[in-house]
Amino acid sequence: MPFRFKKLASIVLAAAFSLPLLIAGCTGRVGVGYRVHDGYYGDDHRWDNDQVVYYNRWERDNHRDHRDFRKRSDKEQREYWEWRHNQH
Repeated sequence: MPFRFKKLASIVLAAAFSLPLLIAGCTGRVGVGYRVHDGYYGDDHRWDNDQVVYYNRWERDNHRDHRDFRKRSDKEQREYWEWRHNQH
């Protein structure tokens, strides 16, 4: 097998293994797997992928710029939990 072909095959394999990371994009950086306390309702919520879906919908429905939930003000977090509790 010629050297050029081996080099090309290595590059193609490296790209194939990297593709899932490139496709994940921002979703790979979304923080999940921690607990959030809702002081307004006095309960705890697991911040998982399901919660992220609701949070992204709340941002879109309320015309909010995307920001990490933990960096939002207490008022904005309370607004989110009020909205979230009314979704069931």
